[in-house]
Amino acid sequence: QMKKQCDQKLLIRMKTECVPCSLNLKTPCPAGYTKITNGTGIPDCRYYLEIKTHVLSFPGCRHHCMKESVQPECCQGHWGPDCMGK
Repeated sequence: QMKKQCDQKLLIRMKTECVPCSLNLKTPCPAGYTKITNGTGIPDCRYYLEIKTHVLSFPGCRHHCMKESVQPECCQGHWGPDCMGK
């Protein structure tokens, strides 16, 4: 019997919000995501503070997160929600 279902594995990556590096140590990833950076994260972003009429920009840190997802797909020659053959 030929396989009908050929699901695809996807890696979904995202970054947490940019915050002061000293505060980023405990920043969690969203539910279901795994943190792939350590410590204070990656210092590759800027965050903004509004002080009265001025907006100041500071270098900050963020974490990179990842989760594995499965996208249902039919094998070649099969189709539809139940992956029926021709």
